[in-house]
This record gives sequence, structure tokens and C-alpha cells, in this order.
Amino acid sequence: MKVFLVRHGDADAEIPEGLGDEARALTAKARLAVSAHFAGLADRVPAIDLVLTSPLVRAVQTAQIFSAALKHEGLLKVHRSLLPDMPVGAIETLLNEQVGKTLVLVGHQPSMGAMAAHLMGMQSFPKQVAPGTVVGLERADEQPPEGVPAIPARLLFYSAPGQPLLEGL
Repeated sequence: MKVFLVRHGDADAEIPEGLGDEARALTAKARLAVSAHFAGLADRVPAIDLVLTSPLVRAVQTAQIFSAALKHEGLLKVHRSLLPDMPVGAIETLLNEQVGKTLVLVGHQPSMGAMAAHLMGMQSFPKQVAPGTVVGLERADEQPPEGVPAIPARLLFYSAPGQPLLEGL
């Protein structure tokens, strides 16, 4: 199973009048930047089975741009476990239901960094997960029985916009 954790791009600092933080959209500059960044990763991301995104506007927009940049025409679904304040473990059940698939999870910080650390069996993720960052992981399809520690995911790459791609931490 391959899992690509994506932090949404830079969002407008202003909250739209009469709406909440969830309505903040990506800036025009961020849309261009993440589109180019994601397109540069096309040869590292295999065919995607499913894109899951936080329901917040900036995350949905990022998921759409990621899908377009990687020519993914399949499913893009909103999932509440990717909301900013959800516990990292909230996504575990979903991951266990998607064995053998390639998933893209689009969300927020600190959730994306915490999720990467959780899946890799680390206390904390050692790199900053800036807007537009993609963390590629490979997780064993076979997970151990309940009560047995999970097999840590392996880092495929860490790619923050404007920085060299890393294959190790």
C-alpha cells in the first residue's frame, strides 16, 4: 500500500466575510506553485486509486490540483478524519480497508506531520511539513493482529515546494 500525505497549499489569510476559517481558499500564487510542484512528482506517484481530503475549501482545492497534475480521473472524496483537529488514529480504520491501494490524503498541519510520524513509528516527524509538502510512504499490506505493534511504513520521499526532494530523513 502506498500513501501520499499532502498538506494543502498556502491559503488566503483573510477569512471570507460571514464565513469561518473552513472557507479560506488557496491564494492564486499557491495554486500555480502547488500545481507545478505536484506535476514534478508525477513520475514518483503510481496510479492513484483514491484521493481523500479534508472538507475545508483549501484542502479540497489542493486535492483537485493534485489530481489534475497527476492526471487522476478517479474518486476524490471528502473524509472527516482529515479535519484539522481529528486524532491521527482516526484514519487507521480507513487505511486498513484500502489494503493494496494507492491513496492520497490531503489535510492540514500538524495532522499531516503527526500522521507521517505515526505511520513510520516515530515520536515526531523530523521535517517541517510546509504548505504543499508531499510525503510518500509505503506501508505493508499485511498488518499484524490487534495488540501486536504495527509494521512501520517506509519513506518513499519527502518533497516540500522549492526544496530538493529527499528519499531519506
